[in-house]
Amino acid sequence: MQNTVKSTIRFSGIGLHTGQPVRMEIEPASAGYGIWFQRTDVLEGDQMVPARWDVVEQSPLCTKIKNSDGVSVSTIEHIMAALAGCGVHNALIRIDGPEVPIMDGSSAAFVKTILSRGLTELASPIRAIKVLKSVRVEREDAWAEIHPSENLEIDFQIDFADEAIGSQHRKLNMANGTFVRELCDCRTFCSQADVDAMLANGLALGGVAGENAVVFDGAKVQSGKGLRRTDEPVRHKMLDALGDLYTAGLPILGRYVGHRSGHAMTNKLLRALLSDPDAFVIVECSGDTAARLPGVGANMSEMPAVA
Repeated sequence: MQNTVKSTIRFSGIGLHTGQPVRMEIEPASAGYGIWFQRTDVLEGDQMVPARWDVVEQSPLCTKIKNSDGVSVSTIEHIMAALAGCGVHNALIRIDGPEVPIMDGSSAAFVKTILSRGLTELASPIRAIKVLKSVRVEREDAWAEIHPSENLEIDFQIDFADEAIGSQHRKLNMANGTFVRELCDCRTFCSQADVDAMLANGLALGGVAGENAVVFDGAKVQSGKGLRRTDEPVRHKMLDALGDLYTAGLPILGRYVGHRSGHAMTNKLLRALLSDPDAFVIVECSGDTAARLPGVGANMSEMPAVA
């Protein structure tokens, strides 16, 4: 059955790129509602923005959604990953600024609070997007693919010049709480050169190395407590991919493969998949299929100790 949060959940923090303080609430919603954001600070125009692939504005740094009135919410990928990974299918997210709070750079705070509050089961079956044929998109040396599979799998490879990152690869079956155990605590990251460039362009104003982002400088890790996992960067990319894939509007039954992929590439893949009626079908999940979705089996006991 579909789920929503049991009660209103409140968060506060700052936006990674804007540096602005922001308050956010996740409220229960009815079956079939999906995930919507409401910009409560917007006094003119439509406050409502759907967390949906076809309103994603292309951005290399984050996932940004924008409605027809130009009202937007950016950096939604970490909260979307938390909702997917905890099995929340319907929610209204009320936010008083243009960017989701970055918290510690991962989804851990969102996941911990959602799991501690619990979910409400709704009297409506879960629907999912079942991939029927392989789809691929690419740009230069980066590409992303999605293939038929009985459940969601994520296979990701990254390759960075910084020695402390280098080449990393991981593949995970996302069933049975894998996201909570393996990915939710992995933080956003970048190189020192990227930080310098973003600051020069008025971005990453809320970024603090070691607090809400891991910064790499060659062989150095600019985080007071070091990495949470030896391959934290590729795991974070997988976290991002889960959040971006959830903008499909329904859980996906398919195997996602990313090579040096990012937010824009994953959205391009969703656009290619969902614009081809022969590439997918929407199915009502049987008990066995629903049991293999990412949020099923997630519980507080599996939260990483660092969170």
